[in-house]
Amino acid sequence: MALHFPNPSRSYDATRHCVFFWGYDDSREITFQVDRGTLKGLQPTLGADEQSVLVAFDEFREKLLEIAKGRYVRGPQNRYSI
Repeated sequence: MALHFPNPSRSYDATRHCVFFWGYDDSREITFQVDRGTLKGLQPTLGADEQSVLVAFDEFREKLLEIAKGRYVRGPQNRYSI
């Protein structure tokens, strides 16, 4: 089975200024981290607050999921940065 994203959950990490989301390859959970810089590249007017970052993530979710699929390599690694 290929990487899929059945769970739309995402979480903001204020310490790292990033958003985490999760994909699954069979029963393995794979964690993805999208930093604020990546989101700002997609949305130059991005605010610095949690709400702005999460709204930007939601707006570009499909694009970010495609990037995640492209970065993912089946193997022992279970955490990726975008």
